[in-house]
Amino acid sequence: MSIFLPNRISIFLLSAFTSLGMLASCGRANTGRALDGTGTVYTSASTKSNGDDGISTSRKNAITIAVAKVSPAVVGINVTAVREQRYDPFMNDPFFRQFFGNGYTQKYEVKELGSGFIISPDGYVLTNDHVAGDATKIIVTLSGGVQYDAELIATDHNSDVALLKINGSHLPYVVLGNSDDLVVGEWAIALGNPFGLFSTNNKPTVTVGVISNTGVSLGLEEGRNYRDMIQTDAAISSGNSGGPLLNANGEVVGMNSTIISTAQGSQGAGSIGLGFAIPINKVKKLVDGFKSGKQVNHNFANPGFRVSPLTEQVRNYFHLSNTDGVVVTDMLRNSPADRAGLQVGDVITGVDREIVRKPDDLQSVLDDHVVGDVVTLKALRDSKPVNVTLTLTAATR
Repeated sequence: MSIFLPNRISIFLLSAFTSLGMLASCGRANTGRALDGTGTVYTSASTKSNGDDGISTSRKNAITIAVAKVSPAVVGINVTAVREQRYDPFMNDPFFRQFFGNGYTQKYEVKELGSGFIISPDGYVLTNDHVAGDATKIIVTLSGGVQYDAELIATDHNSDVALLKINGSHLPYVVLGNSDDLVVGEWAIALGNPFGLFSTNNKPTVTVGVISNTGVSLGLEEGRNYRDMIQTDAAISSGNSGGPLLNANGEVVGMNSTIISTAQGSQGAGSIGLGFAIPINKVKKLVDGFKSGKQVNHNFANPGFRVSPLTEQVRNYFHLSNTDGVVVTDMLRNSPADRAGLQVGDVITGVDREIVRKPDDLQSVLDDHVVGDVVTLKALRDSKPVNVTLTLTAATR
């Protein structure tokens, strides 16, 4: 699950899990709460909270107002999932394998938990794919403790986004903001279910920090493509996966998904101030497709070329002063890239508006696309700029 980095720092997905066990059955009562388009919370008399009655006007600020507005729409998520583990008692010994085979695979159930947030009054819920994407049973718990069975509507493993649906009405829901206009240094508020604490009092945990950075690419982690991420120092830990990251207006600007931690195991991976969220604008595009039944297909054919880093020797050979880019070293005849006009020796410096500095950048950018997308490879050929238009076609078996 982790990518080991220098100084024993690791990247962790934020869902938390435990071993075998069945989840308790859940009810389907309506909470009686709803958020209107302006963000006002309407609360029935039976569920009204007096938690802020004693707070003086001077202690209320943008953060406390944002938290009060959004908290009712933040949910805890518990799932049952099936895992497979392969056992090889003979440790790949070829002598014993000729008699006993290659071992065996055993399936087992695990409980996992994470966070999510309601995006519509009729019960659409967003969370991470790594929280609920392969679940056999999903339970969503609202603030106050009311539980719903949830249906997985659609999920995208590559983007790590999943859309759930619960059968409710007049539910509280969040306002989705604009992640493209974030300012580094502005307030960031994270809400969620770290280490399962949501279940202790049926409301989300709140932490506050700033937007530390934007456009951060972490690369591929277990087949998930963490690109253009929002970085925050608001404390997020195991179990925060799928929860919202807010701005000071109470708008959701990101989905908390992963952290960098010094822990050496995903259970108990806590914050050291390096948390990352998927930009909400990217999530919104996926949701529109999910609701319309559109399938997200990242399984496009191999473009048919290989690249190498732009080392000092390569730059000197091609008389290049720029240090960014990758050089095409091999081309498969009649491949999509070959038909598009890419050539061995071309130095690729970008894809559309994305800068390519190293081979991992190129792979990450391309993997973020789907079948049918047309991309423009920006390259240098004989020190002159050229554009190569590449169509990503479906892979064939």
